[in-house]
Amino acid sequence: MDYDTSLDRAYEELPERTASQQRLQIPDAAAQADGAFTRLTNLKAIADALSREPEHVHRFIQREFGTNGQFEDGRSRYNGSFDADDFEAVLDAYAKEYVICSECGLPDTKLTTEDRTQMLRCEACGAFRPVEKGSTSNTTQTTEETLEEGETYEVKITGTGRKGDGVAEKGKYRIFVTGASEGDILDVYIDNISGTLAFARPVQ
Repeated sequence: MDYDTSLDRAYEELPERTASQQRLQIPDAAAQADGAFTRLTNLKAIADALSREPEHVHRFIQREFGTNGQFEDGRSRYNGSFDADDFEAVLDAYAKEYVICSECGLPDTKLTTEDRTQMLRCEACGAFRPVEKGSTSNTTQTTEETLEEGETYEVKITGTGRKGDGVAEKGKYRIFVTGASEGDILDVYIDNISGTLAFARPVQ
């Protein structure tokens, strides 16, 4: 069998990509203030859309917010005040790390454990990669730099969030910058920080 024939056969054996697979549809976060806590009332629906266990998503949210919480009956609660944008930024980060294939960009993936390492395997293109252990990463990065609200920092935009905001990484922080595009290097003003998430705007 020659190369071209083998390649055609390989493509034929790949799963067909439907329209629903081209774009990951994550429900909007339903955040609800409850005194000193914030509830996420549709965590199970979000986890189902991501094809991941709700408890796994819940633990990631806790870690990114740097807070404690509880998960029960499809709903979760977190110590502190957070809004829908805070949750959606975390969910974008979760999808990028634990759902989206870094090679083909599709969400047709599964989490597996191989030799004690958690791997993300894509059922669409066959690619695989280890997923980061965020708690370890955050521990080593905490001493590098601490962002402060009201301060200005230079960042490089390395990605795009679900709502079109530019995304930058600085130390342990993931910074969402309104109106920025991937590849931009610019000074940004930090408006708000929630755990390891920061929301900023370009300095004019």
